[in-house]
Amino acid sequence: MAVTARNFVGSYFEKDRLITVQYPEERNPLPENYRNFPFLPYDGDDPEAGLRCVACKICEKECPPQCIYIVKSEDKKPDYMDKPQFYPKVFNIDISVCMSCQICVEVCPFEAIKMDKVFELSRRERFDALLLRKSDLAKPNEYYHSICPTDAAEVDAKLAEAAAKKKPAAPAAPAAAPPASAA
Repeated sequence: MAVTARNFVGSYFEKDRLITVQYPEERNPLPENYRNFPFLPYDGDDPEAGLRCVACKICEKECPPQCIYIVKSEDKKPDYMDKPQFYPKVFNIDISVCMSCQICVEVCPFEAIKMDKVFELSRRERFDALLLRKSDLAKPNEYYHSICPTDAAEVDAKLAEAAAKKKPAAPAAPAAAPPASAA
């Protein structure tokens, strides 16, 4: 009974235990590992060229509620590293079905899909507004750094390391000709 009384009294007078927040004027900070709905980070300035997704469709196959829909392009275009890649011609996520399980993030080998912290996605329309298209899902890598700085730094380091491994070694300098002997 003493524990209950201490918790009851403490919830009114201890600043860190006050639970009422005057939402939306005040907001509790979200933890870094909070997740809601997926988004597609892109590198560079152009969301089409910098999109990391290569339309491998692994996330679409692994999604338990099957809310991801991808159509792979027929042609290749250069990505942010000027390497020709397939790209998603269509990339849609139905957020009315998505259960925010994060399986799509875990199975993606290209770090092309991440979980967002935006949770205020209510819409007046019931159907079309709940389907997020590629243009709605694409967000810059700087945005990812602002919501998950620790994870984003790890991902960028891993991608930079992979890019350095794929880059061919600089050609060796030609050997200097031996000096002509004076005869």
